[in-house]
Amino acid sequence: MAAISSSAILTSFSVLSPNLKEVNRVSISTLSGNIPSCYKAVARDYRRTTGNCLITQAKTSIQPEVYMEGVIHKVVPVEESTIIDGSDGVEIVSIHHVGLLCENLERSLDFYQNILGLKKNEARPNDKLPYRGAWLWVGSEMIHLMELPNPDPLTGRPEHGGRDRHACIAIRDVSKLKEVLDKAGIPYTLSKSGRPAIFTRDPDANALEFTQV
Repeated sequence: MAAISSSAILTSFSVLSPNLKEVNRVSISTLSGNIPSCYKAVARDYRRTTGNCLITQAKTSIQPEVYMEGVIHKVVPVEESTIIDGSDGVEIVSIHHVGLLCENLERSLDFYQNILGLKKNEARPNDKLPYRGAWLWVGSEMIHLMELPNPDPLTGRPEHGGRDRHACIAIRDVSKLKEVLDKAGIPYTLSKSGRPAIFTRDPDANALEFTQV
C-alpha cells in the first residue's frame, strides 16, 4: 500500500465487509502518524464494531462513504473542532449507540425493522451477554435492544415524547414517516415548536423523536 504523505489529510474511511472487494488492507496499528488522532479513534471504533478491515483513502469528501456489511452509509467527517478534549486527554468523538430496554425482542424487532426499516448489525456478538438483544444501524451509529426487565413505569408517561427522555433520529422526510405510522396505527405527536419533527414510542414506551434534516 502506498504511504500517505504528510500533505495528504485523511478525510474518509471505507470499511468493507469480507464479501466485498478488498483494497489496500491495513491494520489500525499501521495508520500513518500524520493522520489526526480523531480519525484514528473513529477507525478503531469501526474496526471494533464491525470486525472488518479498515480501508484508507486520502481524498476530500463532504460525505465520505462507509461500507459496512455491504450497506453504504453516508458519514460526515469528524473535524478536529468537534472533538471534546477533556482535562485528562479523553477525546469525545460521538455517540456510539443508544441502549433501549424491551420486554420481547421479536416484537421490538418487528417495530424497528418492519416499521422503521432499520437493519441489524450482524457483526455484533449476541452470545457474549447474559441476555437477548440486537444491534440496529442508525446511520453510522446504533440502537442496542436489550431484552431485560424495565425498572421504569410504562404507564403515566407524558403523552408527548418530547417531554420524556428520548432518542432523536434524523430523517429526510417527516411526512413520509407520518404516513407509515398512520398506516400501522401507531400514535404520534408533532413538535410543539412547529419544526418538522415527530414523536412516537416503540412497543415498550421508549420515546423516539424523528427530526427532518
